Amino acid sequence: MEKKYLIGIDIGTSGTKCLACDEEGHIAASSVQEYPLYTPRPGWAEQDPEDWWKATVKGLRKILTKIKKENIAGISFSGQMHGLVALDKDHQVIRPAFLWCDQRSEDQCLKLTEQAGGLEQLLTFTNNRMLSGYTGGKILWLREEEPENFARMKVFVCPKDYVRFRLCDEVGMDVSEASGTGFFDTKHRVWSDELIRIAGLDKAIFPEACESIEQAGHVSAEASEETGLPAGIPVFFGGGDAVIQTTGTGLVRPGTIGVVIGTAGNVSMGLDRFYPNPNGDLQMFCNNEPGLWHAFGCPLTSGGAYRWYRDELCQHLKEKAALTAENVYDLMGLEAEQSVPGSHGVVFTPYLTGERCPYPDAHARASFYGLSLTSTRADITRSVMEGVTYSLKQIVDIMTSFTPCDKVVTSGGGSASALWRQMQADVFDMPVYTMSGASEGGAFGACMAAGVGAGIWKNLEEACRLVKVETETWPIKENQAAYRDAFEIYSKIYPALKPVYDLSASKGY
Repeated sequence: MEKKYLIGIDIGTSGTKCLACDEEGHIAASSVQEYPLYTPRPGWAEQDPEDWWKATVKGLRKILTKIKKENIAGISFSGQMHGLVALDKDHQVIRPAFLWCDQRSEDQCLKLTEQAGGLEQLLTFTNNRMLSGYTGGKILWLREEEPENFARMKVFVCPKDYVRFRLCDEVGMDVSEASGTGFFDTKHRVWSDELIRIAGLDKAIFPEACESIEQAGHVSAEASEETGLPAGIPVFFGGGDAVIQTTGTGLVRPGTIGVVIGTAGNVSMGLDRFYPNPNGDLQMFCNNEPGLWHAFGCPLTSGGAYRWYRDELCQHLKEKAALTAENVYDLMGLEAEQSVPGSHGVVFTPYLTGERCPYPDAHARASFYGLSLTSTRADITRSVMEGVTYSLKQIVDIMTSFTPCDKVVTSGGGSASALWRQMQADVFDMPVYTMSGASEGGAFGACMAAGVGAGIWKNLEEACRLVKVETETWPIKENQAAYRDAFEIYSKIYPALKPVYDLSASKGY
């Protein structure tokens, strides 16, 4: 019997990954196509949805040369969450899409929270704060700041949902993605009619919300001509990347924490029932598995901080890598190893684009603390890695106070570094594992969703059995005292500098 293939398409911030795997979870083909991000003003972030579609078309055409396209059983999606793609009556894009890291809607979010009766009352509607990165605030900003465009908007979708629409000509959104709009009743897995009414919005602009494994449509004839895919292949909803990339590492039930060091960070865990979210400290979303939920916290800049450091302050290593054909991140890791746990007192806070969890603050800014005449470049390099890890630990601590956990599965670009894996094990004081498929990010989780939708596996929990341990890293006790001391200092920096962040924002910085 010939193999069946599943395709996962992950619409990321820096590029789109198209992935094909077989029924046993083996990767058959993969392609990544990049595109630009635009920042018209500080704190703003936009992309052209047409770039996502062009990247998808190019990526699909590449992977189709490696598999029998007649054997594709299903296609599904992962994608950057919280974006806003405004569509008119003909489903044409009205303006560039707002992205998850766009912070312009803070005032609108604060106003809606007040209109809802305060944070405690807002949480009864959605079980989540209305964060400035969420889709909901962007809709309200559009209404206030671009009323002509708002009047033209007949429906909105998020980034992956737009690409799925282009593939199967059906508009919709899955429940994990809808959870991140700020207008979704996650307990009952439906749009919050009451909050929509309070906001003064028309319910008609909200797309139908369906489960991740449900079928959204079929590859259309037009999309078939563009992509090379056979028309009629089933297309499934998929999930927002913060949720489905955890599914792709084999986690849908509680007990194990998933940590992602990608452009943004993510600490997450599956939940077997609905839990209230006191103070809105975490983000409590619907899981990709029907009847389950998902808790997570998202620091806005994790691997993105390390990439910024690489691009702005490691030119010497970039030049060396270009000459020697070495990986610049490997060279940075070797440099960081010349320092010690705690980086000789240098502490980095990674708030380069504000922060979301545990501090929902668009005004927060990154900093290096503890620099002295004895500080070295190795200390500074290591402190960036440590600062990112401390930001994740703050969320791990919230998560473990919420429900017991005894191990961590790490993924994203940071998981490729043995030093960073050891750092996580030491700081979290738990064994840290990497899993097969995790390096493929949300695209592998999307393949799983497609496989369940196509009937290859009965549910996502069964699909997760395909995921195997690749590396195992245990804490080194000798390192932990230095990390505890540094983490104590790190935890005091944000509260101490909060008045400075606000003052700086009032002056336009």
